[in-house]
Amino acid sequence: MNDDKNRPDEFWKKKLTAEQYNILRQKGTEAPFSGALVNNFETGMYECVACGQQLFSSDTKFNSDCGWPSFDRAIEGNVTFIDDNSHGMHRTEVACANCGGHLGHIFDDGPAYLPAGRQATGKRFCINSLALNFKPENK
Repeated sequence: MNDDKNRPDEFWKKKLTAEQYNILRQKGTEAPFSGALVNNFETGMYECVACGQQLFSSDTKFNSDCGWPSFDRAIEGNVTFIDDNSHGMHRTEVACANCGGHLGHIFDDGPAYLPAGRQATGKRFCINSLALNFKPENK
């Protein structure tokens, strides 16, 4: 059994950059449109930068113009949802199910229409680029 959720802060401070630590362990947010993965639409898999857990497939990514990578669904069971009442509003936080790292938030304003063969979820996973690694598909 992986025990990443119970690792001490010192472990994460050594493993992650200061910016990644702020987002994943202190629930920070990167500036909009600043992330390296905002405009990445290559085929592949998005993983948790902290533990390597697969989180989102590239075929679920869409351009939302919100400033952060957006997905309409996560890999089932690989993220958790947490009530977030910070900043005077109610939102739903998205965290890595493996290590507990903060990834971003989920909203009900996702696309109503998707390419043929995919049913719309109406969800928008708004995720920090710094919380993700992208692994391109092997050609």
